[in-house]
Amino acid sequence: METEDVTVREQLFHNQVRETIICVLLFICLYILSHFILTHFKKNAEFVADDIEDATVNKIVLRLCTFTLSVAVCAVLLLPISILSNEVLLMFPHSYYMQWLNGSLIRGLWNLVFLFSNLSLVFLMPFAYFFTESEGFTGSKKGIMARVYETAVMLLLLSLLVLGIVWVASALLHHNSARESLYDLWEYYLPYLYSGISLFGVLLLLLCTPFGLSRMFSITGSLLVKPRLLENLEETMNCTVFEEASLSRKLKSNTFCWMSANPESINTEFLSVQSKRIALELRKRASPWQRNLGYPVAMLLLLALTAVSALMVCFHVLELLFDESAMPRGMEDPHLGRASFSMFGSLGAAVQVVIILYLMVSSVVGFYSSPLFTGLLPRAQDTTLTQIIGNCVSLVILSSALPVFSRTLGITRFDLLGDFGRYNWLGSFHIVFLYNMLFAGLTSACLINTVTWALQRELIRAFGLHRLPRTVSRSTIPLKLLLANGLSKIH
Repeated sequence: METEDVTVREQLFHNQVRETIICVLLFICLYILSHFILTHFKKNAEFVADDIEDATVNKIVLRLCTFTLSVAVCAVLLLPISILSNEVLLMFPHSYYMQWLNGSLIRGLWNLVFLFSNLSLVFLMPFAYFFTESEGFTGSKKGIMARVYETAVMLLLLSLLVLGIVWVASALLHHNSARESLYDLWEYYLPYLYSGISLFGVLLLLLCTPFGLSRMFSITGSLLVKPRLLENLEETMNCTVFEEASLSRKLKSNTFCWMSANPESINTEFLSVQSKRIALELRKRASPWQRNLGYPVAMLLLLALTAVSALMVCFHVLELLFDESAMPRGMEDPHLGRASFSMFGSLGAAVQVVIILYLMVSSVVGFYSSPLFTGLLPRAQDTTLTQIIGNCVSLVILSSALPVFSRTLGITRFDLLGDFGRYNWLGSFHIVFLYNMLFAGLTSACLINTVTWALQRELIRAFGLHRLPRTVSRSTIPLKLLLANGLSKIH
């Protein structure tokens, strides 16, 4: 009997060590990836300053930001890893080499991501910001420790302020529970605070993702070579070259520039024509496959992913009306390897993973494209440390809300593990139903608007109506004139 107990304890010990090693290796890989990303965007002048103390502080803050960014990447991968792990165990149920992939490992990853997300948002990023702004208390000895003491005091005051606000909010919403849990910091206030942060992140995803879905079409179009309907590339190229040569002669003529009332406008026009000529040369050098197939395939793929996402959300809306199990909820044991989380099996699970990652990319694109957050957009080798901190905070909020966002919209039926399923607002049918309706409506509106405007723009360019004077409103062009112009070009 004692031998069996020892064997069970050894097995539990080996499982714990194995899970710890896997989590550490995964985090090290993500940390190295995050380090290369931040090194690409950071402003090098801040790390080679004459003041060694400032350079040391900036290096410490950069390491904290690297840790936070790696946590954000891990939060993005939580659902894809969980869904794919379940499908792998279904395909190889008795494989000896897949025994390490179990529910305990996945549940541990979810708990670690939740813990480190809280740690990054509540402590590390505020500490990093105050650390960069601190100089030490007046009259104290200068140095790193003086900055640490000032940062610790500022962080303590901020924590007291935030906890006071959370207590007042909980007292207004839940009077009795707030009075009983006045000193219950770990079990009540921190989950309540993170629930509010997650709700903010989910609302931010609701606003940014539909806008990002529409922006994905224009960004992808700018990266690829667009085919032009009814366009003679050689003729357009020759006209552009002649126009550029004419403007170049005007700029080289000192007499013309002296007589011109506004020579700067000519210079601006010359740069515009030059960029147009470079774009035409790139299109000319592109292969016929790139010109005629790459762009349509990419647009159709984006359109299919967006349409499938909208259809899945609409289907989930119907499920909410008739099935209580469609509501997002938490679970303790993921029960991996028993059944697929998609009615279409492994193919449906792969589609879920692709759509989850696509929605995350779209939300990031929509976030940086919105007028409120364009100032945070990182630039290669020219991003200040304060901007890096702001970007890391934003990405952690978005990524930690992604599992709740995906489950609330019904993209996957994988329920939330650990503390992710303890959010107070997840059990409200009206909030979840309204959230799904808003997302479906905003996504459909953005998709229809993007497709119709893109089609109208291409038709106007193909029929040559973009050369009309700006005083002529293109919306007033008769349809007969549009068709007649197009038929004449075809003939």
